[in-house]
Amino acid sequence: MSASELAEIAEEEERRRKRAPWGVIALVLLTGLALIRNGSGEFDVGPPQPASAAAPDSRGSQAPPGTGAPAALGFSPAARVRIPAIRVDAPVMPVGLDPDGWVGAPPPEEQNMAGWFTGAVSPGEKGTAVVVGHVDNARGPAVFYGLGALEKGNRVEVERRDGRTAVFEIYGIEVFEKSDFPGDRVYGSKGAPELRVITCGGGFSKQNGYDGNVVVFARLAEVR
Repeated sequence: MSASELAEIAEEEERRRKRAPWGVIALVLLTGLALIRNGSGEFDVGPPQPASAAAPDSRGSQAPPGTGAPAALGFSPAARVRIPAIRVDAPVMPVGLDPDGWVGAPPPEEQNMAGWFTGAVSPGEKGTAVVVGHVDNARGPAVFYGLGALEKGNRVEVERRDGRTAVFEIYGIEVFEKSDFPGDRVYGSKGAPELRVITCGGGFSKQNGYDGNVVVFARLAEVR
């Protein structure tokens, strides 16, 4: 890793330490009407939607009995995300808040690009990391088009800038209305390293775009 990359990581870590720990939850509760506002939805067949059986159960945030959860990692920006079950293999760029105060997303023209929200922890740290991406754009399906087809037990691999890969096991997939988005439930810390992967979903209209967000809930299962 170059000196400039190390300096960038150190600078981001310093900024992260200065943030209020409740900041991301408060922001989402205030701006949850449009977490990711892009996505054309103008194709004959829309993106898959989560099955009701995929919703997290009451024990969803707990590690399975008899298994040892990996120790939390230190800070390191996300570099790449892979979801083998839906053939996702995409670079990750940092995203923050846009000028209107919404959680940002990668440029809409980038079909195979995900974003790591820098207002939350980095993937593998204690707390809830957040990765976002578009479901589609004017040219067709985008990076997280297939997110709603995932099932419990599928894995999400996040390669970090420090060379380590945080592997998360999915324990739930749900779609939430943007007008009633449960920010505290989605973004709140569970006391262990977790990951949320988010894209647009639900119904679509040309006037308002997608009316919901597909959210993948996952916990750290392995570190490579």
